[in-house]
Amino acid sequence: MAPSSRPARRAAFGLAALLLASLCAFFVFYTARLLYVTRGLNATRAGGQGAYVGAVAFPLLAVILGWGAWRCARAARRA
Repeated sequence: MAPSSRPARRAAFGLAALLLASLCAFFVFYTARLLYVTRGLNATRAGGQGAYVGAVAFPLLAVILGWGAWRCARAARRA
């Protein structure tokens, strides 16, 4: 690998880690908001079954994106 590509690789992984961490934080916030608004999924309106899907999908996305951010941050430090 050429020495000049090392800073570019580090910057790319750092930017990817920042983007993934931001998305992870968004889904953590949205999970908390969903649980607060629905009072722990006890108060969903008629036809509001999407809240149950969100209660599974949002935390799952947060974990996956957090894991990706952690991996990209590790790769940026190694590059």
